[in-house]
Amino acid sequence: MFPPAFNYHRAKSLKEAASMLAQAGQEAKLLAGGQSLIPLMKLRFASPKHLVDLNFIPRLSYIKKYKDELHFGALTRHSEIENSATAAAVPILHDCAAGIADVQIRNRGTLGGSLAEADPSGDWAVVLSTLETSLSCVGQKGERRIPLHDFITDAYTTVLAPDEVVREISVKIPPQGSGGAYLAFKRAAPVYPTASVAVQVTLEGDVCQEVAIRMGCVGLTPIRASQAEGVLRGASLGEKAIEIAAEAARSEADPQPDMRGSAEYKRMLVGVLMKRATYAAVRRARGERVDVSHLYA
Repeated sequence: MFPPAFNYHRAKSLKEAASMLAQAGQEAKLLAGGQSLIPLMKLRFASPKHLVDLNFIPRLSYIKKYKDELHFGALTRHSEIENSATAAAVPILHDCAAGIADVQIRNRGTLGGSLAEADPSGDWAVVLSTLETSLSCVGQKGERRIPLHDFITDAYTTVLAPDEVVREISVKIPPQGSGGAYLAFKRAAPVYPTASVAVQVTLEGDVCQEVAIRMGCVGLTPIRASQAEGVLRGASLGEKAIEIAAEAARSEADPQPDMRGSAEYKRMLVGVLMKRATYAAVRRARGERVDVSHLYA
C-alpha cells in the first residue's frame, strides 16, 4: 500500500524546520529516520499533509563527551551508537543500540526520533530513564532543556510544542562503581519486544548504593519499578535480594494482553529479564566485561 499524497519540505536548519512546523500546524510531521513514520504512512494509519525532512540539516549527528556528560545529536543513528567507543563507556547504551531490530533499521533509525515518537514498545526511553538524561529542544521561541522524566507524558505523547524539534540528547555518565544492562525478549529480531527491562546500579563494595529499574512494553510509558528498587537499595545484591526484587517488579508491571502474549506471561518475562539484567549490571559495576544480548523465542 502507498501513502496518501503529501507535501515534502526539506529543512536546512532547525530554525527553518520549526518555522515550517508552525506554518503547517497539526498537518505536519517530522522525518528523521522514518522507521516508525513511513510504515504508518504506508498503512495509512498516519496521513500527514506535510512532511518536514530533517536529514539535510548539518551537524545533527554526533557523539561527544564533554566533562561528565555524553552528548548525542538528534539524528545520531542507532548503528553509530552501537559502534561508538565513546558511547561504550556506558555499556547499557551499547546494549540498547546493538539490540534494536536489524542492521538496516539501525542504520536509518535515530535516537531523537525514537524518543520523540514515544512508542510504548520502544527501547531508548526505557534505557535512558535509568540514567540522568535531558533533551534540548528548539522552537520559534528559542531553546529549552527538558529532563527525560518530564518529556514523555503518555503513549505517543510528549511535551514538545507543535513547532519544536529535538536538537540534542545529554546523558550524565554514571560514577565509578556503576554498571547497567538492558535486556528484551523478542519473537524475532526485527519486531518490538514483548517485554524489556533496564537496570542501572552503583555499588560500594557489595552494597547497592543506588539503583534505577525501568520496565518497557508493560505500560503506556516506561514503568519505574520503585518497589524493586527499594528492595535492592542499601542491600547486598545476592541471589535472595534479587529474587525478591524480581517479584516486586512483576507486581509493578501493568501489561495488556495482545498478540505478543497474555498479561501474566509478560509479568513472568519481566521477572526473568529483571534478574538477568541485574546480575549483568552488578558484574559490570565490579569491573567485569559482560556481553549482553536479547532473548528470542
